[in-house]
Amino acid sequence: MKVCAQQTCNDLWRVGGLTLDGRALLAPMAGITDLAMRRLARRFGAALAFSEMVASDERGRDRRESLLRIQGEGVTPHAVQIAGCDPDSMAEAARRAEQAGADLIDINMGCPARRVTGGAAGSALMRDLDLAQALIAATVRATEIPVSVKMRLGWDFCALNAPELARRAEAEGAVMVTVHGRTRNQFYKGEADWAAIRATVDAVTIPVVANGDCLCAADARTMLRLSGAKAVMIGRAALGQPWLVGEVAHELAVGAPRAKPAPDVRRAAALEHFQTLLDLFGAAHGLRHARKHLAAYADVAAGDGFFVAAPARRRLVESDDPHEVEALLHSLYDTPRKEAA
Repeated sequence: MKVCAQQTCNDLWRVGGLTLDGRALLAPMAGITDLAMRRLARRFGAALAFSEMVASDERGRDRRESLLRIQGEGVTPHAVQIAGCDPDSMAEAARRAEQAGADLIDINMGCPARRVTGGAAGSALMRDLDLAQALIAATVRATEIPVSVKMRLGWDFCALNAPELARRAEAEGAVMVTVHGRTRNQFYKGEADWAAIRATVDAVTIPVVANGDCLCAADARTMLRLSGAKAVMIGRAALGQPWLVGEVAHELAVGAPRAKPAPDVRRAAALEHFQTLLDLFGAAHGLRHARKHLAAYADVAAGDGFFVAAPARRRLVESDDPHEVEALLHSLYDTPRKEAA
C-alpha cells in the first residue's frame, strides 16, 4: 500500500523563489537522510527535507555514491547540502546538484566532525569568515537556484560569530540560514541554547531556522518563542519516525496535534524505506545502510506501545536475508504491548 497522500498544513512562507508549506524541516544527516527518508518525510508533511552532506571535492571518493546522495526523484522541493573549503570546487558541486534537479543548495558550515573540520570545512569555516564568505559568493554565482547556509553559534564560547556569518551570507545572496544552538566545541553535548539563536535572527532580514534538540511540537513552540526563528529543523529525533517532522509542522500551523499514523501506515512506511534502499544500493549494501533505520523503527515502535521482542529486534538489524527483514518489518506493528502481556 502507498504510505499516504501528500500531507499539507497551509502554513506558507518564502525562501528565495521557493514557497514552503509548514515550519518544520528535516535536517541533513550523514547516513540518514537518504532518498527514501526524504521522500517519506516530505510526504508526511515536512516543509523541506535536506540530502546527506556531499563533499565538493570528489577526489578519492566514490562518484556513484555522491550521485546517489543528491538524487531527488519524488522529493519536491529538492534540497542538497554540499561541503568544502575551495570556492571553485563548491561552485562546481553546486552546478552538479542543480543539474541533478536540486531546487535549493545548502552550504554546510556547521558539521563538528573532526574528519570534516580537519579539512577546513564544516564548522571550521566559522574560524575563517573571509573564506566562508568567499565560498557562499562562489556558490550563489554558480547557480540559478537559492542558496542557504547551515552553521553553529560559533567555534566556541569565545567566538559566537553566527550573527556576523549570517550577515555576510545575506550580503552574498543567501536566502536562508539555519543555526544549531551549540558551538562546534560542544559537539552534541549539553543542551542546545535556543535563546542564543535570537542574535542571528536580529542580525538579518532573511529567514532563520532554529536547530538542535527539537524532539516534538512542544519543543518546537518553545524553540520558536525563545529564538524568534521562522521555522525549526529536526534531526536525529526523526530517525525511525519519518512522520515526526510533518506532525510538528501540522501542530505549529493549526495548534492541535495530528493523529499518530495507524499501524498499517507505519508498516507501509518502514517497508517502502527498506525496499527503496535495496533498489538504490543493491541487496548487500542496501541491507547494511538500512540497519540504523531498522533499529530505529523497532525502537520507536516499542516506545509507542507496540510489542517488539528482543530476538526479533536483534534479527532485524543482524539478518543478511532481505526476505527475513521484510517479514520482520511486516510484523513490527502487529501487536500492542498490552495484548502481548
